[in-house]
Amino acid sequence: MHELVEGKRRWSSPLKLEDAKQGFRGWHERGYLPHRDEPGLTQFVTFRLADSFPEALCSEWEHLWKIEDDRLRRAELESYLDKGRGECHLRRPEIAQLVEDTVRFFHGQRYDLRAWVVMPNHVHALFKVDATPMAEILESWKKHTANKANRQLHRRGKFWQADYWTRSCVTARTNWKRATTSRTIP
Repeated sequence: MHELVEGKRRWSSPLKLEDAKQGFRGWHERGYLPHRDEPGLTQFVTFRLADSFPEALCSEWEHLWKIEDDRLRRAELESYLDKGRGECHLRRPEIAQLVEDTVRFFHGQRYDLRAWVVMPNHVHALFKVDATPMAEILESWKKHTANKANRQLHRRGKFWQADYWTRSCVTARTNWKRATTSRTIP
């Protein structure tokens, strides 16, 4: 993973010093997923509930992480997510509304939200990063919703999976495709 991120850094413009001081990290990894975090970058992000890949059902999904082709692996993992495994707390209207309200809250201030959809066990969001680093945006969404959702569900413990999946959307065509996909997911 480290070599992949280093290669991406070599082919990208370097992160500006003032952006780094604000907390932007450019191309980086958190152990197993590459991320790109820069101001002005449009991102398609998927974040999921902690139990969306249940340990009891690992025979269904563990082989998916071993697929070598990145696109195929991602497609298979997203397909598994869409099966709605785990407790699917986001199926509850009050929890889904909490997440939607949170994702929309800083639109126009910290980011430009283009599209979003709340699924039973995960969330997709398409947004343009402004002055707040993407990692801070996601941390804010997840921390706020986890605390409130756990309270409403009378539960404790991990609500969201720690990491998230991102895709940078460079062209208007890609942005439109991601937004259209987000709006049409059941």
